Amino acid sequence: MNTILLKTAKYVSVGRVTLNNQLVYITDFLVRSIFLVIILYIFIQLWSTTFDGEGLPQIAGYSFEQIIWYLIFAESITMACPSMSAKIEEEVKSGDVAYKLIRPVSYIGFHFVSYLGEVAFRLMINLLIGGILGFLVLGWPEFGLGWLGFLIVAIGALSINFIMNMMVALCSFWVEETRGLEFVYHKFLFTIGGMLMPLEVFPVWLQQICSWLPFQAILYFPAKTAVKFDGGMMLTMLGIQLIWIMVLGGCLMMMFRKGVNKLNVNGG
Repeated sequence: MNTILLKTAKYVSVGRVTLNNQLVYITDFLVRSIFLVIILYIFIQLWSTTFDGEGLPQIAGYSFEQIIWYLIFAESITMACPSMSAKIEEEVKSGDVAYKLIRPVSYIGFHFVSYLGEVAFRLMINLLIGGILGFLVLGWPEFGLGWLGFLIVAIGALSINFIMNMMVALCSFWVEETRGLEFVYHKFLFTIGGMLMPLEVFPVWLQQICSWLPFQAILYFPAKTAVKFDGGMMLTMLGIQLIWIMVLGGCLMMMFRKGVNKLNVNGG
């Protein structure tokens, strides 16, 4: 029991330090906040024009208000997630990875807790700013249990995003630059992940393809849960997320072990 408590305390300390670091960089926080407002304003104008042009109260089952709130939630998650490739690349290039691998803390676990500490602060601020903008433009939303559902589904979404980001970042054990791979990954999230629009807007054949991919579980699931809460559907989403966490988590650990073995062979 004492061993478990000590290990837990280590990870809690890592998360606390990461959160404190976020409070220091006020300039970065302000820049991200301004960019978020600009992006959401552009989305509001685009979808306002789209609804006016269609002359319909709903598009793909979403009202104008639901679409905008959906985008607020999806964009808040997107901008809350830090780049893992930049961190891992720097550790590999500088040689710091060798020191971090021998620490009495899991390398993957250390980065996961650090990631959660950073995301928690960013997501809270993004939702606050996006919520204020949504309230000013659309009025008070009627989500019901959508807020709670969003927080629950977001935990699985952020976990899957970390795993996939970490898999891309660990490619730096084999290749020098991984920013290109990260760029491609983000573009998948923006499109078939449901950041730019709900997946219901896509053609049926594309929706079917997206349903077999993990990208939907990162942005589409939590954003839809928030604006169109359904208890049964949320349980289905959580089940899908759990499956992807186990599958992708297993792939991540195999990839990590192979990467560490390569470092040992090449670096001694």
